[in-house]
Amino acid sequence: MEGPRERLERLGPCALSDSELLAVLLGTGRPGMDVTTLAAELLQNFGGLSALLDTSAFELREKPGIGTAKAARILAALELGTRAQCEGPDLGAPLIHSVQVYERFGKRWIHSRIERFFVIAVDSKNRARAVREIARGGRAQCQVDPAEVFRTLLREAASGAIFLHNHPSGDPEPSPEDIALTERLRIAADFLGIRVLDHLVIGRGCYVSFRDLGALQD
Repeated sequence: MEGPRERLERLGPCALSDSELLAVLLGTGRPGMDVTTLAAELLQNFGGLSALLDTSAFELREKPGIGTAKAARILAALELGTRAQCEGPDLGAPLIHSVQVYERFGKRWIHSRIERFFVIAVDSKNRARAVREIARGGRAQCQVDPAEVFRTLLREAASGAIFLHNHPSGDPEPSPEDIALTERLRIAADFLGIRVLDHLVIGRGCYVSFRDLGALQD
C-alpha cells in the first residue's frame, strides 16, 4: 500500500492532506496504529493544523506515540512555514504604515487561542530583517522578558523594531500592562540606539497601533 511519503514523491506535497503531510513528519506510528492514523488523531485532538501553532513541545509529548524527536520535528516544520510566509519575496519592502505590518504579519495570528508576542527586526530603511516570537502565554497575557527582546534585536543587527502581539479575546484595546511594557521597551531601546517604530495589538479582524495613537514618536 502506498504511504504518504511515496505519494509525496510521486505527486508532490500539494496533493497530500493535512494528516498525510503530518504523517511524513512523524515518520512512524505507534503500536497498533499506523502513522497516517496517528497523524489524523493528533489533528483531531488539537483541533486542526492551525491549532498546532499554539501547541507546546510538552503538550505534544503528552500524546501517545509522540516523543521528543517527533514533537521537535512538528514544531520546527511549523516555524519554518511561518517564517517562509513572513520572510517572503516582499521582505525588502519598507514598513511605513501600521496597516502594512498588520496585513503582512498580524493577520495570521487573529485566531490564535493564546497570547503571543513577536518582534520584527528592521534595518535603517525600515525593511524587515526577521520576525521572531519572544513569548507565548495563556488566554489573558504572556510574560515578555525585555532582555530576550533585545538579545534578538542585537543578534539580528537591527536598527529598529516593531512589536506585535495578539489578544485572544478579540479586543485589541491595549491593556495597562501593554502600555507599561511598551514604555519599558522604548526606554531600553533608546539606551541601545534602536528605534521603536510601532507596537501593534492584534484583535479579531482589527488592530490598534501605538504609533497611530500617538503613543510612540520619532
